[in-house]
Order: sequence, then C-alpha cells, then structure tokens
Amino acid sequence: MNWQTYIKSFQSYLKIERGLSQNTLVNYTFDLVRLTQFLEANGISKNPINISEDEIQLFIYEVSKEVNPRSQARIISGLKSFFTYLIFEDYRTDNPMELIETPKIGRKLPDTLSIQDIDSLIAAIDLSKEEGERNKAMLETLYGCGLRVSELTTLKISDLFFEEGFIKITGKGNKQRFVPIGKSTEKYINLYKNHVRSHLTIQKGHEDTLFLNRRGKQLTRAMIFTIIKDLAVKINLNKSISPHTFRHSFATHLLENGADLRSIQLMLGHESITTTEVYVHLDRKHLSQIVNKFHPRK
Repeated sequence: MNWQTYIKSFQSYLKIERGLSQNTLVNYTFDLVRLTQFLEANGISKNPINISEDEIQLFIYEVSKEVNPRSQARIISGLKSFFTYLIFEDYRTDNPMELIETPKIGRKLPDTLSIQDIDSLIAAIDLSKEEGERNKAMLETLYGCGLRVSELTTLKISDLFFEEGFIKITGKGNKQRFVPIGKSTEKYINLYKNHVRSHLTIQKGHEDTLFLNRRGKQLTRAMIFTIIKDLAVKINLNKSISPHTFRHSFATHLLENGADLRSIQLMLGHESITTTEVYVHLDRKHLSQIVNKFHPRK
C-alpha cells in the first residue's frame, strides 16, 4: 500500500472510531501530506511501514524552519497518532516517533473580555436587520453557555431543554454534556426562534438546526468569526478576539465570581482539569483579593 491508502484508512479511524471533527481530520491529513511531499522532494523512497526515525527527524528539522514551536508540536502530535494507529492495526511493530521530542511551548494565556466589553459588543448589533436578533442570540449563547464555535453552529432545537434549564451540547469526539442556560439567554433564543427563524425558508436537512443563515442553512464557523470581528471594529475594541474569546470569558468570569474549577470543567466539556486551568487564568490582583478575603491570616 502507498501513503495515500494508509492516510485514507487513518482518516476513517479518526472519524468513525475516535469521532474527531472534520477540522482535526484536515489538520492531520495536511501534516501527513506535507511529510510525503518532503520525502518525494528529497528522493527518499520510504512508505509508512519502513520509514525510520532518521527520515522523520529530517522532516521535523525542515518544518521547524518554517513554523513556530506550537505548530511544530501539533505536527509531531499528529504524526505520533498516525504511527500509533499503524501499530494498533498491526502494520508496524515500532513507532518511529517514540524518541522525537516535542518542543517546549509554554502555556499561552487566552484573551478575555470584560463584562463591559461583552455588553458593548452585543449592544453594537443592529437589531433593525433580520440577522440582528439571530446574532444577539448567538453571542448571548456563546457567552452564557461557554460554547465552542462548532458547538454553537451545530446546536439543534431538539437540544433545548428550557423547562429543565439546560441545553444538550455535542462536543469533541461526539461527547455529549448538559450545560445550564440562564433565563436571559433563553429569552434571546426564543425571540430569534419565534420571530425570525420561523419566517425563513428552511433547507432540507436543516429543519432542526437552531441558527440559520439567510438561505435557511447552518451557519459556517467563518461566518461567526466575521460577525464578531466586525462588531469589534464597530466599537473600536483594540483586542484580537474570536468566538473562543467568549468561551474564555465565560470561564474566567465564573471563577472570579466564586465558581469551582471542577464545575467549570464539566460545563466546558474538558477531559482534563489542566486544560480548564489554562482557560480560567486570573490576574494577580484578583488572587490577592481571594487571599485577603478567605485566608485566616489575612
């Protein structure tokens, strides 16, 4: 079998057995294709079964000249997964990535928005336009429930359990969780659903999708990014923000107001609490306030 055959088999494994997103599949595939192009350009005739650590180390060295350590770490992680899969399927008995070290990248603290910033962004939405009510409901949901952008775009009407005060979220790896939803967010979703969405001509296959574009189809991730970027420009917000910034802010504001890490972890859908700790960074001033308020030797 050639590289393409193994890569296609790996893609099926990631999608069906591990339930990874299309975005992750694209990234893994891109890195593997990049490796095959490197081998071809350098006249190295190796397939996934007989390629050794030496050839991969050469590839990593070349890649390191073009990408930052974070991207390099992602490439190494993807290659490790690929060769682990080959061992799992009995194609190989060893992993050539075993001794290749991932570069130290440190933790990148995510940007957050203040409550005032979020209020200003939402207030800047033009409600005179048809998409205004939708955009307001989306941003309120992003911030009110701490969703990933992919979780927002795939949210379904059948996932709304307003009487119980929850929405059902399908996250990474198709793992489901229930997230509490506040009355305010619920109100904006209902306004959009009952007064805007109900007047759209909905395309087949999107009948249950909550947030739709003007053509009656599911919104793209790129569209959500554009909406948020345009609002930031509109209010002269000098920060680089994305849909994920609302998720970071959700977690940080909860922690600042007394929520515990474990509860935030469950709401965000993180497997590891270490991931949650990165999201909910706090400034030194707030930490001092916590000590002064709660420590017996204050």
